[in-house]
Amino acid sequence: MPPHSPLEAKLAFGRPPQLSGEQFLLSLGSRVRELRNRRGMTRKTLAHESDVSERHLAQLESGEGNISVLLLRRVAAALSASLEELFASEQQTGRHADHQRTSQKQALLRFIERLPSHRLEEAAARLVRDFGPEQDLRLSRIALIGLRGAGKSTLGSKLAAERNIPLIELDHEIEKETGMPLAEIFSLYGQSGYRAIEKRTLERVLGANENAVIPVGGGIVSETETYDYLLAHCYTIWLKAQPEEHMARVIAQGDFRAMAGSDRAMEDLRRILESREPLYRKADTCVDTSGDSADVSFAKLKAALQAASQ
Repeated sequence: MPPHSPLEAKLAFGRPPQLSGEQFLLSLGSRVRELRNRRGMTRKTLAHESDVSERHLAQLESGEGNISVLLLRRVAAALSASLEELFASEQQTGRHADHQRTSQKQALLRFIERLPSHRLEEAAARLVRDFGPEQDLRLSRIALIGLRGAGKSTLGSKLAAERNIPLIELDHEIEKETGMPLAEIFSLYGQSGYRAIEKRTLERVLGANENAVIPVGGGIVSETETYDYLLAHCYTIWLKAQPEEHMARVIAQGDFRAMAGSDRAMEDLRRILESREPLYRKADTCVDTSGDSADVSFAKLKAALQAASQ
């Protein structure tokens, strides 16, 4: 029967089409199954949590059986959902999801609009890096950055051994490529010459290896083009430690030069760490190794990589 008044006509026009009894039960069952799967619950778990038999739940989810409102309320409570959510039609839930996506996009756009111009390029690069098509390849090449003594070689070798992939220390590759130690390269070619060799070596290493753990020199972050290349092609982790720990670990490695003029050396170390920290923070993530054993730090590293791959 058509509506009897213009108001009723308007209300009827805004309502979703009425479902038949069979359609309603199918829709309800589909909604319960969707919510259960979204929460990672088995039907057995839901039966236990709601105190409703698995047989009842199987019938409910298949749309083949009726269920009392009281039992349905228990199912909703176990799913942490309201009855309104269970009764929502696919059209309504779709509209809600679209509205939520639109709100998120608007919030993101407002955030981007508030960024100063010099940060926009960085934000764009981060979005492309984290969500672009190359993300899986980046995750297969782990670059470890940080000052000397952060644990790059120790943790890198552990990670490479566990994953059964090559450990490629960039400093060693530079020495192999030039046939001379790093100190001699700096002496002959200077800082700019060394950085050019470093970039060329990095490009070669990444071109030849799709899977690798790559500890790199702490100063690579100071060369913008090389560092951007590293960030774009590797999943980069900053291994961070307190200045005192950097110093202690370097000495423990047998380099006693750090002990000469230790007050001045510590002051220089703090200054370098402070100046590079904004650059190190551009890495995908940070693992703080301060006060931790190698095993504890390695567990933190693996947890960070596990979170990134999800």
